[in-house]
Amino acid sequence: MKKFLKNTVLFFLVILVIGEIVVRITHSVSDIPQRTIDEFHIQKYYPNQGGYWKGGDHKWMINKLGWPGELPESFDNLILVIGDSFIENFMNPNECHQSKYLKENMEDYNFMEAGRSGVSLIEAMEINKQLDSLKPLKSLIYVNDNDFFESIVDIKTMKDITQLDLKDENIVYGKMKSPGLKKVLYNWKLLYYFYNRFPMNFSIAKEDSHKIEEPEELFENNKEKVFDLIKYTANHYKIDNQILVFHPNSNKIIVEACKEAGFNIITLDSSIDNQSWTFDYDNHWTCYGHQQVANQVSKALNGMQIKNN
Repeated sequence: MKKFLKNTVLFFLVILVIGEIVVRITHSVSDIPQRTIDEFHIQKYYPNQGGYWKGGDHKWMINKLGWPGELPESFDNLILVIGDSFIENFMNPNECHQSKYLKENMEDYNFMEAGRSGVSLIEAMEINKQLDSLKPLKSLIYVNDNDFFESIVDIKTMKDITQLDLKDENIVYGKMKSPGLKKVLYNWKLLYYFYNRFPMNFSIAKEDSHKIEEPEELFENNKEKVFDLIKYTANHYKIDNQILVFHPNSNKIIVEACKEAGFNIITLDSSIDNQSWTFDYDNHWTCYGHQQVANQVSKALNGMQIKNN
């Protein structure tokens, strides 16, 4: 009996080792960078990491400042590019990042990205405030409707995202969700593979008890809160050098409210050509999509007053 148990345990250990090797060699799951929270309460990544995206077609990198992508050669005449997973852009190689295309279009300027999945509008403002020491000429903050909704505690509390409590006018900084479990999952690739294939959600019953609102309904039910968020942002942050870059098909009322609050605005239009900007299996921008976005942003920037250092 002992020999049988010993052989069984040994067999499963061998299977685990082989499985781990196969998953790593084939890049069946993406390598995920480890996060940290800095002294400004900003979630970013540990510097100088690297890894492969799912499938192993390309690698991502974290620079010495803790943000994805490459840093510019110089911080002179700097324009910041801030946003969520669209700017983080792990699903594309470095040459398909916004900063690369923008630099190609505007050679006299340097571009630096600060992107991380989950960044809300209010956290983008906090990131911009932190990076103001680099003396950027402009900050491009890429936003969609959800970035406004997710910024407001009074709509839905999201503990891993930095939000604004409108009642107290207080910033509630995000906390990393299950950092210990994530560290295990990201380092044990076979376990992470099975986790992705058979995800376990212990809060399904609780979530199913709440109606999921459509974006239009969500806005109609919370538009005064969104307006209050915009007013708070305009009153508490330096916005004269910030430009909100709205994703295609963004809520026009939100766009107009931001204009009235004093924000500079760029609205993207994906209907000007017949080719999709996004992946077939994902709503993030492809290399083509990023190039088209950068072309529109560059054209808009060239029409604005940007004073070189």
